[in-house]
Amino acid sequence: MMNKTILAVTQAIVERSAERRQAYLARIEQQAKQGPNRSQLACGNLAHTVATCSSAEKTRILDFTTVNVGIVTAFNDMLSAHQPYETYPAKIKQVLTAKGHSAQVAGGVPAMCDGVTQGQDGMDISLYSRDLIAQATAVGLSHNTFDATLLLGICDKIAPGQIMGAMSFGHLPTMFIPSGPMSTGITNDEKVNIRQQYVAGNIDKAALQEMECNAYHSVGTCTFYGTANTNQLVFEAMGLMLPGSAFVAVNSPLREALTQLGAETIATTAANGQDYRPIAKVLDEKSIVNGLVALLASGGSTNHTIHMIAIARAAGFIITWDDFTELANAVPQLAKMYPNGPADINEFERAGGVPMLMSRLAERGLIHMDALPVYGTMHDYLTRPKLEDGQLVFTPVEESLNPEIIAAKGADFNPQGGVKVFDGNLGRGVMKTSAVAKENQVLSAPAIVFESQHEVADAYQARQLNQDCIVVVRHNGPAANGMPELHKLMPILGNVMKAGYKTALVTDGRLSGASGKVPSVIHMTPEAQKDGPLAYIQTGDMISINAETGELKAIDVDFSTRQPFHPDLSDIHMGSGRELFTIFRKVISSAETGATILD
Repeated sequence: MMNKTILAVTQAIVERSAERRQAYLARIEQQAKQGPNRSQLACGNLAHTVATCSSAEKTRILDFTTVNVGIVTAFNDMLSAHQPYETYPAKIKQVLTAKGHSAQVAGGVPAMCDGVTQGQDGMDISLYSRDLIAQATAVGLSHNTFDATLLLGICDKIAPGQIMGAMSFGHLPTMFIPSGPMSTGITNDEKVNIRQQYVAGNIDKAALQEMECNAYHSVGTCTFYGTANTNQLVFEAMGLMLPGSAFVAVNSPLREALTQLGAETIATTAANGQDYRPIAKVLDEKSIVNGLVALLASGGSTNHTIHMIAIARAAGFIITWDDFTELANAVPQLAKMYPNGPADINEFERAGGVPMLMSRLAERGLIHMDALPVYGTMHDYLTRPKLEDGQLVFTPVEESLNPEIIAAKGADFNPQGGVKVFDGNLGRGVMKTSAVAKENQVLSAPAIVFESQHEVADAYQARQLNQDCIVVVRHNGPAANGMPELHKLMPILGNVMKAGYKTALVTDGRLSGASGKVPSVIHMTPEAQKDGPLAYIQTGDMISINAETGELKAIDVDFSTRQPFHPDLSDIHMGSGRELFTIFRKVISSAETGATILD
C-alpha cells in the first residue's frame, strides 16, 4: 500500500501544475506529430548532417527507419568525473552500428567543478552555468536530426542542466549514461581533521595539499555524498538511467557492459523502435516524487532543493519547499554517507547501492512502483547488475550488506528525512539536518553579520568568533552574486564548535552536499539583495534556530524602524567572466523557485 502522504503530495503537485503541464505536453505532442526529425529536413540540411560520415554511416542516417542518437557530452580532460567520457561516443557508436543504427555528438556543454572554484571568482557563475548548460543542450539538439538522446554528464550543475535542456525535446527518449566513482582515497574523517588543523594554523599548506591530492586522486566522481553523487542517486531513482548503474566503478568491465546496454536500450525506445518512451512521459509527477523521496531518505545535497524545482518546471510541474517538508515528515533517513556518516559512495555501493535503498523505500510504500522508467519497470530498479560468465544480468536485492550504511529492513537512522525547511521573520530557508547532531539543532545566539565568506575568515583569524554566535552571511543569493557555495566556512565554524561555542550559519548563499555538522540555514529567501529580512539584520541581534519546529526568527527586532543595507557589489560583478552574466543577475528567480532564468 502506498503511503498516504506520498499520494497526497503527488496529487497536490498534479493539481497545482495542471495548466503548466498541459501546455508543456501540448507543445511536445506537436513536436512528436512531425515524425522522425530527419524526415523534415531539406536535402541541403541533410547533406550538412552527414558531411563528415563514412558511406555506411550516411546510408544509415539517411534511412529514416533507423535510429540516430544525439549524444550531449560534458567531457573535458581536467575534471575527474568527466574525463572518462572521452571514449564514450566511439563506444556508443560501435554498439549502435552493430544494431543497424547510428549516433552523433550533438554538442558539448560546459563542465565546471565547484571543487576547483570554491572560494574563487569563478564560483560566482557556477549556479548560472546550470541554465547555460540547459541552453547548450537545447542548441545541440536543435539540429533536429535525432530520434533519441544520451546524456553524458554527472556533476553539480551539469546533469540537472542537461535534463532541463532535454525537456525542451521531450518527444525524444533520453537517458543518462554514468561514468562511475573514483576509488576510495583517504577517509572523510581524515579530510575534515586536516582541513580544520590547517584553518587553525596547526599544519602548513604542503600538508594540506598532500591530503587533498590523496583524497582526489584519479578519474571518476568524487567519493563523498555531495551534489554530484546526489544527482546520480536521485536520477537513478527517477528511472532516468539503467538500474544499479549510478555507482559502478569507473572503467570497470561492468561499467562497460552497462554503457553498451544503455546504448542498445535507447534505440528500442525511439519512436521508430519497439518501445517508445519519450522523456516527457518518463519524467512525470511520479518520477519527480520518487526522486524527492530518494533525496530525503539518503540525506542528499541541499542543492537539490533548488535543482529539483527547476527540473520540474522544465517538465511542466510546480513543486515547492513545502512539498519537501511534507515528504520529509513521512520519509525516514535510510542511508548514511559522508557528511551524514563516515562511509563514502563506494561503501554505499557495496552495501547494496541505489537498488537496496529503493527496495527499503518500496517495502514502506514510499515510492511509486508504477512510474515509467527508461528501462523495464520500476521493479527492475530493485535489482543490481553483475557479470556472469561475461554476460550482464540483474539480480534482486535482498538484505542490506552493511546495515550501518543502508538500514536493515524495518530500521532507520532517523524517522524523518534529512532536509528541513525553516520559516519565520527572517524568511524561508533549508537545513541539511541529517548531518547535524540533535543537541546542535536548537540554539539562540547573537548575530555577527558579514557580506562574504572571506570576511568571516578574516574575523576568525582575528579571534572575533570566539563566542556563541549566529554567523549571518548575506548578499550571496542568486541575484546578488550567483549564490556561490560557501565551503570556506565549514572548517572555520567547525573549529568554533570544537572550541566549545554554540554557533550556526544563516545565509542566502549555498553549501550543497558538503554541509556537515554545523547547523546551517541556507538558501534564505527573499534574499538580501531583494530587500529580504537579512538586509535588515544587524550584529548583536538575537537569532533563534529551532530544527525541531522549523522556526527561524530574530528576537525582539522591529524591522520597520530600519533601512535595508546593500553594499556596493559592482567589483564582484566583473572579471573571470562574471560580466557576461549580468542578464542572469537581473532576471534569475529565487532559490525557492529554482534559481532559474528559464520560464
